Amino acid sequence: MTEISLPDKPLLLIVDDDPLICDSLSFSLSSFFEVVTSHSRPHALQLLRQLRRPPELALLDLGLPPLPHRPDEGFALISELLKVAPEMRIVVLSGQSEDGNARHARTLGAADFVAKPCNPADLQQLLQGALTFRALVEKRPPGAAASPLIGNSPAIDKLRLQLRQYADLPFAVLIEGESGSGKEIIASACLHYDTRRREKPFLALNCAAISPNLVEATLFGYARGAFTGAIATKAGYFEDATEGTLFLDEIGELALELQAKLLRVLENGEYQRVGETQPRVSRARIIAATNRDLRKEVRTGNFRADLYHRLSVCAIVAPPLREMGDDKLLLLEHFRQLYAAQAQQLPFSLSAEARRLWLDYSFPGNVRELRNIVIRLASKHSGQVVDVAALEAELDVPDEPLAAATGVATGGGEEADGEVIIAAATQRLRQREPFSLDGLLNATERGYIEAALKLAHGNVSQAARLLGIHRTTLYNRMESSAREL
Repeated sequence: MTEISLPDKPLLLIVDDDPLICDSLSFSLSSFFEVVTSHSRPHALQLLRQLRRPPELALLDLGLPPLPHRPDEGFALISELLKVAPEMRIVVLSGQSEDGNARHARTLGAADFVAKPCNPADLQQLLQGALTFRALVEKRPPGAAASPLIGNSPAIDKLRLQLRQYADLPFAVLIEGESGSGKEIIASACLHYDTRRREKPFLALNCAAISPNLVEATLFGYARGAFTGAIATKAGYFEDATEGTLFLDEIGELALELQAKLLRVLENGEYQRVGETQPRVSRARIIAATNRDLRKEVRTGNFRADLYHRLSVCAIVAPPLREMGDDKLLLLEHFRQLYAAQAQQLPFSLSAEARRLWLDYSFPGNVRELRNIVIRLASKHSGQVVDVAALEAELDVPDEPLAAATGVATGGGEEADGEVIIAAATQRLRQREPFSLDGLLNATERGYIEAALKLAHGNVSQAARLLGIHRTTLYNRMESSAREL
């Protein structure tokens, strides 16, 4: 697959299924950015893997084919873009501009949300502002501590203990954790720069960010003439890492045939450049990371059991932010002071009620979401006290609880209390009024489906998880419910 080479202007990816919008935005923004456009989620991901460098910015619509009237594809694309390029700043430009969609897009990692139509000059200013704050995020202040771990919760204390145990061992490490939980920071700052290998190279490869047919040559290198376009011999990541660290992010995306070759390197250090028969030896330490459940991937045949067992001898879990309690306030303090200093602005503060809301919020996007919220608050409320209303505008807070949305009490557990249900049913049947069990069950199912879709802001996959069913099952029930109405 041919890689696309672009000039050194900031690279902007625009994703919209309306060619007229893509053309007009490209024309108005091309003076400031190098623009590439796409019309769908699959095409955008394919394009991303062809680029020599990830875009600094993305501007995308939520309503994309095959579901242009739902935000599902746009939400999924936000997550997948950040999976490939975690530092990309994403701005959503969408006609589906309900507050719930805006909040959920930010939860997934979007930097901002703009409703269509939008003045191109305002959009250009917003994108350049997002680019400025991207630079602040990447900037490491002089004298910063090697370890980025902030917090005193049991979850962080457990992580620190694991890092002390594994940091200087020569064995591979597997870091598991949800998206946005800081796996690459743990790999680089804690398992490389805070160890005896700190003077050696640290190389990182995102297995989801590169075309599958380029992974082997990228990892192991290739000989001249090994394939079309191999005009010179080139070393791979294993060779360039020498005795340092090679970080393989999104290891679950690695093809099975490459998993076998990686296992060989882990077992005896041997690998071969593409097009060579001479074995080479790597002394690099492998650190792998994933947000997938690799045990489940092994059961389904998508990941080799022997490779999983080899990697998971030293396994570390990056804790989700919801398990870190008051550490949320420590992280808030760290980031608000950091970005205020770097932007030469006064830091904002939270009112007492807003601080309570901050502690109660679950941060489904983890530290990445928290950091993005702080960036937005810093840019909008420099030197000000942020109240509950201003903070709620940045959080993915449901408009009403599930029980209120459905009108069904569950007694606080996964299932309603059996005696309560029996008592209510007995009272209803004693009334001797016309009654249909099928009607009641169908109405209850419709209520729960609508409630789940509302809480998930139209994201069918997330709604299915709320309901404890498979996405396909939810689609079938939605279609069946629609036919009955």
